[in-house]
Parts: sequence; C-alpha cells; structure tokens
Amino acid sequence: MNQRLLLPIRILFMLTASTFVLYGCMVGPDYERPKMPDETKWAGLDPAITNAATKSKPVDGAVVLTQWWTTFNDPLLTQLIERAATGNFDMAAAEARIRQARARRGIVFGGLVPNVDAFGSAAKNPDFSNSNGGMVGTGDLFTAGFDASWELDIFGRVRRNLEATDAGIDRAIADRRDVWVSLAAEVASTYAQVRAAQEQLRTAHGNLDAQRDTQSLTRKLFDAGIVGALDVANSTAQVESTTSRIPAFESSVREGIYTLSVLLGQPPATLLQELSTPAPIPTPPAQIPVGLPSELLQRRPDLRRAEADLHMATARVGAAVAEQYPRISLTGGVGTQTTSTTDLVGLATQYWSVGAGATLPLFEGGRIQSNIALQKATTDEAVANYRKAVLIALKEVEVALISFSQQQTRRAALNRTVDANRDAVGFATELYAAGRTDFLNVLAAQRSLLDSMESLAMSDRAVVDQSIALYKALGGGWDTQLPTIDEEPVTEAPQSAPASDAKKTESAAATL
Repeated sequence: MNQRLLLPIRILFMLTASTFVLYGCMVGPDYERPKMPDETKWAGLDPAITNAATKSKPVDGAVVLTQWWTTFNDPLLTQLIERAATGNFDMAAAEARIRQARARRGIVFGGLVPNVDAFGSAAKNPDFSNSNGGMVGTGDLFTAGFDASWELDIFGRVRRNLEATDAGIDRAIADRRDVWVSLAAEVASTYAQVRAAQEQLRTAHGNLDAQRDTQSLTRKLFDAGIVGALDVANSTAQVESTTSRIPAFESSVREGIYTLSVLLGQPPATLLQELSTPAPIPTPPAQIPVGLPSELLQRRPDLRRAEADLHMATARVGAAVAEQYPRISLTGGVGTQTTSTTDLVGLATQYWSVGAGATLPLFEGGRIQSNIALQKATTDEAVANYRKAVLIALKEVEVALISFSQQQTRRAALNRTVDANRDAVGFATELYAAGRTDFLNVLAAQRSLLDSMESLAMSDRAVVDQSIALYKALGGGWDTQLPTIDEEPVTEAPQSAPASDAKKTESAAATL
C-alpha cells in the first residue's frame, strides 16, 4: 500500500486506542439487583394445616420442578405437554419476541463501531484552460474512495442503550418461560377437566342405571297394587332428572378436548379419538417439595421479567443523562481522483483526510431534562411493579399451599359422604321393597348419593387443579429445555467504572 495512505490509518489507530482509556466512564445510575423480602419459611407448611386426610403433602426440601407433570404418572398427560411445547402459537409468538429483542440489540450495537462507506462518482467538468478564461471543452473526472465516521461513546450513551437492549433480551427470554409455565399448567388443568367430566359422566350413567332399576321395581309394586301412581311418577321424574345432567357432562368432555387441541396448535377435533376413552383423574405425588421463599426470584419467570424491566429502565436513565454531555466524533477518508478510469489504481491523484468534531447541547428547550425526569419516573414505576410482583408471587404460593391441603381434607369428607349415601340408598331400597317405608326416602337417598358423587368428582379435579396451581406458583417448568431456539444468557453489558456515592444514590433499585 502507498506509504502516504498508511499515515491516516496510523493516526486513526492512535486516536482509537486513546479513546478506550476514556471508555470506563458511563454516567447515570448503575443497576443493582433488587432484594427479596426476608421470608424464611412458608406459612402454609404449618403442621396444623395438614392431617391424615392430606395424602399429598407440600414439604420442605430441594425443589425439582423441571418436569413436574411427570409426577402424576400419566404418560398421556406428559405427551400432551411435550407436544404443546412445539405446537402452541403463544410459544411461537414468544420465540419471535426473543428474535426481535436480539435484532434490536444488533441495531444499537452498531452505534459502538465505526461506520465506513464506499463512494464513487463520474462527472464531466468544463475546461477553462485558455488565457481568456473561455471554456475550451469538457473533461472526465472519476473519484473513488472510503469515508469513515465514529462517534466516541465517552459518556456511555450508546453503552447504556446497549445495556437496556441486553435487559430486553433477558425480558423476552423470561417472557417465553412464563408463557411456557402457564401453558404447561393450562394443559394439565384442562386434561384434568376432561378426566373429571368423564368421571362425572360415568357416575351419572351408574346412578341412572340404579334409578331405572328402582323405577322398574316401583312399576312392579304399582302393578301389584302395593304402591300408588305417585311413586311411579316420582321414580320417573328422578330418572329423567338424572338423564338431563348427562348432556352437560358430555359437552364438558368435548369442550375440554377441543381446548386441548387448540393449546397444542391443532384443529379442535384433533384429539377426539385419543381422549374419548375415559381414564382416571391424575393423582398428585405423595410429596411436593416447595423450597424457600427466597428462591422464588430465580424460579418465577414473571419476577425475572419484572427485574429485566427495572434493569432496562435504570439503563435508560443513564442514556438520558449522557445526552447532556458532548458528543465527540472522528471522521476520515481516503480516495483517488483521475480523469481516466484506467488510472484509478495506478496514476490517480490520491488523498486522505482525518478530522474530529464535537457537539454540545446548549439550548434544547428543556427536552433533555424532561427526558431524564421521564426515565427516572419510569424507573420508579418499574420498582413499584417489581415489588408488587414479588408480593403477588408469595401470596400465590401461600394460597396454593392452603387450598391444596384443605381441598384434600374436603375430598376425604366427601368420600365418607358417598359411602354413607350409598349405604342409605341400599337400606331405603330394601325397606321400600319390603313395604316398610315410602318412596320419598328412596328418592331422597338417591338424590343425595348422586349429588355427593358429583361433588366428589369435582373435588378430585380440584385437588389436581390446586396441585397444578402450586407447581405454577413455584415457577414449575421454567427451566425445562425448550426446543427450537437458543436461550443462552446474553452477554453482560459493558461494565462502568465504580460509581460515585452521589451516583449510587440515584440507583432505583436501592429503594427496595
């Protein structure tokens, strides 16, 4: 390369190296991770809440929630959740948001590196070479070269924006994980709804068969002149009443199957054949370790998302503050100029230029200060939202703990109720057949049995729903290896020099 062209390159290199000495300075508050409330144990683990009826107990211990749905020992449920991970459209949209966040980071990163443009031109210029100043003719002029410009991010404006976009990637990843936690819980809950509706349907058909037997007995007693027409009418009404319940259960089964199909990203009828055969309601495991409240921040994606929002807002305060300081730019260029295209490389006139410039805002009509105030207020909002999200997360776990334990106590009582009502139906039917009681006692016993059996099926489903709610409240499944997208942590934003005490007091997170 021509030695004259090496000179501007050396100058640019020296200027570039010197600017890195200044790059340790970034104005504005540095982000600090918020602290969790100082909770050492869940109140819902109080031994007074659990008893012998609590077959599945929440307990202290290391939490393993990666694939919590496998603890129900239902292979079909596991398959449905795994299929939802790849087929659900909310998941696909969340993946797209991650790609958007990464693309935004690339746009901002471009502001940290020099911009180089190539240029070329061709023109005809007038030739005034005679002594009278008249135009002799026209000549060709060809120019080609490179221009470069670089804004030195001395005060961290671009780096603060880059830090905000890094936090934006973290937010998008946490959002996708939150979508997944909710999706897994919704699939499991809907599956339990289908199985519970099928159990209610089976119960209704079983009671209907028993009531038809009673109806047949009543007709025989009526034909024998032992009972009146009122008993026949009452037995018929009971049969028809139970028959009227069946369509609602059948609709509930179909609705649940259609919902599951859509959650898997499939047309509504896709799972009809697969799920139409009744199966038991899933059973929660004997123990569900819940860990410590202080661990919730790492497990709950919505808390990680709220923290990323706070990080973004804090970084944008720094970017706004940096707008007050000078912007320093380096410019340079190299090129050739000739009257013939064949000489562009060889005999052309070569030139270069190196320069620097600075701009400092003097009057902006209050725009910069208003933007700083805006970003600080946005940070205060993010702080409030984060603190609220933490309290809501703690509350959701506590509610799930108490509801899960108490629903099991209710189910045990309903089990005893069903047993007692079944005995009552048997005794009343025997006494009625022997003519020792009227039909109203049989009718009341049958109704009580049907109601208690339906309540038991709903309680079985509620126990499963509450266990799912507990897993979800604990952030269960967020760390599952999800397909189709790389979720490696983003590179840490450039670290600033230690902030002064005055700067640290500006940190929004310090208010937590």
